[in-house]
Amino acid sequence: MHTLLPLLFAIVMGMGHAFEPDHLLAVSTLVARHDETRAALKNGLFWGLGHTTMLVIFGGLLIFSRATFLQSHYFEAVVGVMLMGLGISRLLDKNSYRQGPPASQRASVAYTVGLVHGLAGSGALVLLAMSALPGVAGAIAYILLFGLGSVLGMLVAVSLMRIPFTPRMRLGRRLRAGAVVLSSGLSVGYGGWMVWTHV
Repeated sequence: MHTLLPLLFAIVMGMGHAFEPDHLLAVSTLVARHDETRAALKNGLFWGLGHTTMLVIFGGLLIFSRATFLQSHYFEAVVGVMLMGLGISRLLDKNSYRQGPPASQRASVAYTVGLVHGLAGSGALVLLAMSALPGVAGAIAYILLFGLGSVLGMLVAVSLMRIPFTPRMRLGRRLRAGAVVLSSGLSVGYGGWMVWTHV
């Protein structure tokens, strides 16, 4: 029971982690390019898989090497640059403003975005995992379950993001354009703040 509780807590923590502002902003710029919920969920899933992949690889490297120099705050700045790029890209994409834009966004883009987010969060997660479950096996298990939780959390988040765009709640053209500008502006602004505070 002493070991089981931290592992269950890892899943809950992972689900909450998916709802962090930078994660939601990044994924929102991806899923809004799809008119179908299934395609949007696919992006959320691949974000989670990319995020978990990097947590396991980079987190494992930190655990085995104890390379504290890899826990750099510059990774957060990289996430900021990525958010700015995603926001600007969506602003300039004419399809973002149309009703029923074509699903042109590849899942590999969502996977890459997840990888970058996983890189930025690995250092802090390893410290948390090692404090909860001392030992390599326990820490790796914690990270895996945390990653699983983040996948589940992002799927929930994407489902909520899609509500305004469902057939029963179609946004008018002006409202859709306003939503695009607002969310993209938030992505650029938050990304710029991350770069400013971590460089």
